[in-house]
Amino acid sequence: MATDPRQQLGEFLRTRRARVQPEDLGLVPGPRRRVAGLRREELALLAGVSTDYYQRMEQGREVHPSDQVLDSVAGALRLTPEESSYLHRLAAAMRSPGRPGRYGPEVVPPTTLRLLATMSSPALVAGRFLDLLAWNPLAGALLGDFAQWPAEERNLLALFLRPEADQTCPNRKATVAELTAMLRAQVAAEPGHPRAEDLIAQLTTASPEFAELWGRHDVEGTTRGQMMIDHPLVGRMDLDWDAYPIPGAPGPVLVVCTAAPGGPDAERLDRLAAQLGDPAPR
Repeated sequence: MATDPRQQLGEFLRTRRARVQPEDLGLVPGPRRRVAGLRREELALLAGVSTDYYQRMEQGREVHPSDQVLDSVAGALRLTPEESSYLHRLAAAMRSPGRPGRYGPEVVPPTTLRLLATMSSPALVAGRFLDLLAWNPLAGALLGDFAQWPAEERNLLALFLRPEADQTCPNRKATVAELTAMLRAQVAAEPGHPRAEDLIAQLTTASPEFAELWGRHDVEGTTRGQMMIDHPLVGRMDLDWDAYPIPGAPGPVLVVCTAAPGGPDAERLDRLAAQLGDPAPR
């Protein structure tokens, strides 16, 4: 399964181990090294665990590493704080596998819809797996008329994987990589969620680019980033985006795009907003 925590833990550890070079840790690579990065026994030694125990972790076998062991492994692999948190979430899911639950649709609170209607910046609500749940007209004008798409295709990652996205997003590849890393972090928080399973299966089948990125096991938090849009009406804009959790609705976040005041990007965004007539969010 695409979100099985045992499989994901093993694959994540293997990709991170291949990333660490022996010389970075003061080890002599040696002329007969056949693997990229550290050997299992080297990583186990650095983490203070047995080679057999670490090997079982990578193989997704019956192990229940403690937080102390996970911290030691994270330190040996030089994980970022987000990667370390991801490792702990996967291990927690292995220790306490959740029961199949009732997964209802994600709902945007009416108060959030009112907030969208008052915002002068492009704003949208993204679900836990980057599904587009609501947006104001300026966000639609900036990124596309989402209302014309089937509901199951309204997804931020699917948006930037479309062939035509290269024409409007000069840094599309970097944006796709960033969104894929965010999706992986969200999937670890809810392993086995049917929407995550379906989405990953669809994107992997439809996009070799996504399949390659998903296999890297990169992880990022959904907090903030940058977006470059070459809009056909107003030209190129370099925008910042921030994500804000919605009170009382775990999962969805409010994503707001802004430009530095007084600059050409803000001026182009104002010109785009001036062309809109309907103030109601979708």
